[in-house]
Order: sequence, then structure tokens, then C-alpha cells
Amino acid sequence: MNPTPPAPHTPKVQEAVEARDALATALSQAGIQLPAMDIRTPWADDRKAEAQYALVHLGVCSAPIALMLADVITKGITG
Repeated sequence: MNPTPPAPHTPKVQEAVEARDALATALSQAGIQLPAMDIRTPWADDRKAEAQYALVHLGVCSAPIALMLADVITKGITG
């Protein structure tokens, strides 16, 4: 199944794309990959509407990846 492509690149969609890419890079540096990450807008069926906001959709992950995420976050919190 192919992810739904985002609405045309409005400033909000571009912001979400940049956030997704930054998060993917940070996770990759920690040895974690979330393959289903994409961008979602509230108007997924109407490509002509300008998105007022866009969301970074993290998708689903396996239990081991969720535990790795929890470990990285915990280590970051405790320094």
C-alpha cells in the first residue's frame, strides 16, 4: 500500500516535510527507522485546497522499535 501523497507544498506542508526529515535523521543516528513516516493534511482527498496545517504521521512500529524509542528518549531526558 502506497502512502497518500501530501497536498501541494504549502508553507505548512513544507514545514512538516522538514520536521519529518529532521526526525528521521535523528532516529537514524540512534539506530532507529520508522519506515511508515509520512505527511498528512486534513484535506487528503482534496488536492486543490491549501493545507492550513500538516501533520507528521509516524506510522506503526514493532515492539522492539518502540522499546528502542523509549530507551533513547529516556536517555535523552536523563542526559
